Amino acid sequence: MKKTSLLILALATTFGLGFFCHSIIIKQANNNVKPSAINSKIKKVTGIGGIFFKCKDPIKVKDWYKTHLGFDTDDYGARFEWLEKDDTTKKGVTQWSTFKETGNYFEPSTKEFMINYRVENLVSLVEELKKEGVTIVDKIETYEYGKFVHIMDIEGNKIELWEPNFDYGKNKKTP
Repeated sequence: MKKTSLLILALATTFGLGFFCHSIIIKQANNNVKPSAINSKIKKVTGIGGIFFKCKDPIKVKDWYKTHLGFDTDDYGARFEWLEKDDTTKKGVTQWSTFKETGNYFEPSTKEFMINYRVENLVSLVEELKKEGVTIVDKIETYEYGKFVHIMDIEGNKIELWEPNFDYGKNKKTP
């Protein structure tokens, strides 16, 4: 019994010292971090805003998804609504869309798909991406439902970044 108590005490002491040392190391590391490194830790992508892909016959493909998988499609594809994690009174949306395989919306990428990511503070994010050498394909465009810009990843995939300003659940702009 005495050996077990000593063993537990030794393990607890070791754990406590390890936690204490870890806390000191992390605090010192954070004090030595450059401001630009801290900014790179800022939450950039908040979710997937859309999935887009090329196909031979977009209308036929949309109809197939509607018939066989129950997608509620319209002229733009289908929207999947969900509740915001941080504020469940707000709805978000993920767009699913088909594009004609001969279209040029995905250019300069030669890929057959494109992902749209929801982001916060698109203007600041684009400035940071420029400093990091990321290829910005076009200028930020603003519509009633948000701001958009396109970038390229390191393998030539075009990515659409979207800062929504529209609450799809209430059809009102969010502050």
